[in-house]
Amino acid sequence: MTASQQQEAGVSGPLAVLLLLLLTGCPIVHAAGAGAEARLQHYMVVQTSYLEPKSICSGLKVIPSGKGAWVPLRRPYGPCSSPASAPPPSLVELLRWDQVRTDYVRRTTTGGDVLDPDTVSVHMSQVDYKLEGSFIIGTGGRRPRSTAEDDGGDDAMFLSQTMAIDTTVDVPWIQCLPCPFPQCYPQRDAFFDPKRSSTAAAVRCGSRACRALGAFANGCTKHSNNSAGECKYLIKYGDKWASAGTYMTDTLTLSPSITFLNFRFGCSHAVRGNFSSQTSGTMSLGGGTQSLIAQTAHTFGYAFSYCVPQSSATGFLSLGRPVDGASSFVTTPLLGNAAFINPSIYLVRLQGINVPPAIFSGGTVMDSSSIVTQLPPTAYRALRRAFTRAMTGYPRRRGRVENLDTCYDLGGFTNVTVPAVSLVFEGGAVVKLDTPAVLLEGCLAFTAVNTDFALGFMGNVQQQTQEVLFDVDAGVVGFRRGAC
Repeated sequence: MTASQQQEAGVSGPLAVLLLLLLTGCPIVHAAGAGAEARLQHYMVVQTSYLEPKSICSGLKVIPSGKGAWVPLRRPYGPCSSPASAPPPSLVELLRWDQVRTDYVRRTTTGGDVLDPDTVSVHMSQVDYKLEGSFIIGTGGRRPRSTAEDDGGDDAMFLSQTMAIDTTVDVPWIQCLPCPFPQCYPQRDAFFDPKRSSTAAAVRCGSRACRALGAFANGCTKHSNNSAGECKYLIKYGDKWASAGTYMTDTLTLSPSITFLNFRFGCSHAVRGNFSSQTSGTMSLGGGTQSLIAQTAHTFGYAFSYCVPQSSATGFLSLGRPVDGASSFVTTPLLGNAAFINPSIYLVRLQGINVPPAIFSGGTVMDSSSIVTQLPPTAYRALRRAFTRAMTGYPRRRGRVENLDTCYDLGGFTNVTVPAVSLVFEGGAVVKLDTPAVLLEGCLAFTAVNTDFALGFMGNVQQQTQEVLFDVDAGVVGFRRGAC
């Protein structure tokens, strides 16, 4: 919001605190400490069929704006994704996994702060809403010595790997042969076989690359001839999920003309927990030195963006800055996370509605893999109260869907009128949300964290159709609406 717009809305003084909502009847955007209200009528009217899953893939709407390489991204289980071997998870299963995963990220980021205690561990499969893309690792040209190891597939089959995108971890990894069951999980793609790639090599113990693993290091193998052993890695995703194996280098191909030699990644020979068979591993985009972004920074700089598509469309991951810089984005400062013990995450400050700025002092994690946005409870209660007043014309469903407590029965309606929701970040960046980013299967797609000072998350339901730019060099995160 510009200064002139603030004056027109009757808002005076410093706009340190805005959030989230344009209310019903007489929607009010609050500015804490300003003592003023902007009364606005702002709704979205959509057909209820628009909120239902589609069976036809609409593909990519626009070509990414970046100057570097880009990779198409898909939602798992949607019509743009390859057929799944199992039915899609229910919303309850998705939300349970999402809560376990974000709780773990929060604990590893804050060191298990007493303000955000550990939750009870539950047994479940990894069912996620992660974006997935195909990456080519290796160069082929080498056949296994034993025909018993040859699965008969061609090089293209084992080199192309479907990987989930995750902005909260640093080390990319895929499952590699040998990978016996049940140490490994069944996957849709053929397992990567280092013996069939002429450029594959294990990272040696004592090397700079091995030492740089830091918290992801898992010791070394020992060779009988006293030569340097192979570097081992371990990535934990929670108390019951992990990937372990050999730290490798090989060629990464992003397009026919863009390849990276000696790309470092984890060659997983064992996992703990039930991972999703939709992907072969994870392409990690975190802020550490092992991530895809750090390893390609000499070519594209420390900048990337992605667009979360709706389930029936295609999004993208783009490396490098947009051609026009960030001029077509609304931006917010990227916060330094020196106060936290996890350097992988990207933090921004989501600001509040009619609450002191300190309510949001915990920061908000920009996360490609979490599902719904998690707010401080004070802000969430204000949002829920205003939203329910706006939706009085629609019947409430009894109970809750896991951690979503505001749900409606919209089955008997052709159209639905939903109050518009915008997220307002530090620096005045306003991100307007489309209706599918507000309602998830008839439920308000927001939830509360345990305390007002705990880390929040911006989920990828709210990021749908937005191109989210991470310009680490410039220290900003940007948003561009309607990009996919």
